Amino acid sequence: MTGATADAEEFTPESERVVRTLRDQIIDGSRAPGSKLVERELAAELGVSRLPVRDALRDLVNEGLVTPRPRTWAVVREFSPSDISDLSEIRSALETLGFRLAAQRRTRSGLAKLRSQLDAEQAAAAEGDGAAARRFAADFHETVTELADNALLSELDLTLRSRMRWLLGQHDDFTAVAEEHEELYRAIEARDVESVGELAVAHLATSQAEADAHHRHAAVS
Repeated sequence: MTGATADAEEFTPESERVVRTLRDQIIDGSRAPGSKLVERELAAELGVSRLPVRDALRDLVNEGLVTPRPRTWAVVREFSPSDISDLSEIRSALETLGFRLAAQRRTRSGLAKLRSQLDAEQAAAAEGDGAAARRFAADFHETVTELADNALLSELDLTLRSRMRWLLGQHDDFTAVAEEHEELYRAIEARDVESVGELAVAHLATSQAEADAHHRHAAVS
């Protein structure tokens, strides 16, 4: 491979790099709900022109993470209790199906990918690295959807991915979540469809309780 070819393959458009950075910051919570996103300020902060920032904000509006405002700024979306309830209902329906299909259709390579993400999540949880643990936990759920091998389910997942990753990040007991993922992994590995369905329902209940605790803590803080 020539140097020119390698450079071409490694090149990432500025707007894509900006949207990735802002998306991660919003999902991780380092950009708080309601905080302003001003084109000029973001361009200076990220060392780019205003055009890729404008494109990135448009993409994030479409992903449901940013609320547009007039002219050249926007705000990080503040998810209302109704928004969260709607997302949780959709998550419940899609994930229960996804886990059951994954147990039926998982492949050796898919299991290896899932195991790698779970190991990374567990290591991050043990180290108390909340941001990394949440990201790997969300990766775990996305890989389960891949293992389900259903094109329409994958399409729906892609449409909702950013909002779902935000929702999946609303927890603070990283060890408990990782332990439940371990149980789900073992059921998928064993092709135990009945058990994985029961575990998925229990995991959703844990996630809801964790989200409620997370928001209570945030409100006090």
